[in-house]
Amino acid sequence: MCTTCGCGDDAGVRVTEPGSRPHSHPHSHGDGHSPSRDDGHDHDHRDAEHGRLVMLEQQVLAKNDRLALANRHWLAEREILAVNLMSSPGSGKTTLLERTIRDLDGDLPVSVIEGDQETQFDARRIQATGCRAVQINTGAGCHLDADMVARGLRVLEPPRASVVVIENVGNLVCPALFDLGEAAKVVVTSVTEGADKPLKYPHMFRAADLVLLNKIDLLPYVDFDVARFIRDARSLNPRVAVLPLSATKGEGLSDWLDWLRKHLAES
Repeated sequence: MCTTCGCGDDAGVRVTEPGSRPHSHPHSHGDGHSPSRDDGHDHDHRDAEHGRLVMLEQQVLAKNDRLALANRHWLAEREILAVNLMSSPGSGKTTLLERTIRDLDGDLPVSVIEGDQETQFDARRIQATGCRAVQINTGAGCHLDADMVARGLRVLEPPRASVVVIENVGNLVCPALFDLGEAAKVVVTSVTEGADKPLKYPHMFRAADLVLLNKIDLLPYVDFDVARFIRDARSLNPRVAVLPLSATKGEGLSDWLDWLRKHLAES
């Protein structure tokens, strides 16, 4: 079991191109052993159990960080900008990607690693734009890790001097903790989710290099305080940029495309 998030060793990770035959991999973050949980023992036992869990969590993250560093070197050698796109479910990540790819119209070569617990729905949507995509299904896992991304990159084979967008599993908790080897972490949130998300999920917003506030076309119809949202995000992360936009209407999208161009040029 991954002690950071609780996803199981037998999650059955699958890395596929839509239309190809799925290939399963065991999902293992640690040494393959899950400490038993028995609430009938004394404090000494619980303290020892807690110590083992903390040690296992450190081992999990240390192993992931080593793999992430290898990914980062691989991407840098090829001048590839990798962006880790994170959000809660329903924020509009996939719609934003579809619109991004279409508006770039080949100006920047983009390929996508899609992360979901199940289905190939999102990868098929991305492929429909003409963009190359692979799907990683994590099974019971609630986030991507560096090893999954390495496997996805081998299947994806992104071209040199291009952009790879890693659409992480919809979750505002665990994805913030796992380095994938990306150049930037981008958090997508939407006005329909409420302005309280930065303070409710501080680790995610502290980790972000950029926050995209999506669905601003719906502001007339929802109770959302944009100024409060930006203030709270920057109280956690003073350096973070916040770009309001609408993936469906295109408002503010040029700022996001300029951000991608700028960071690819610097990669």
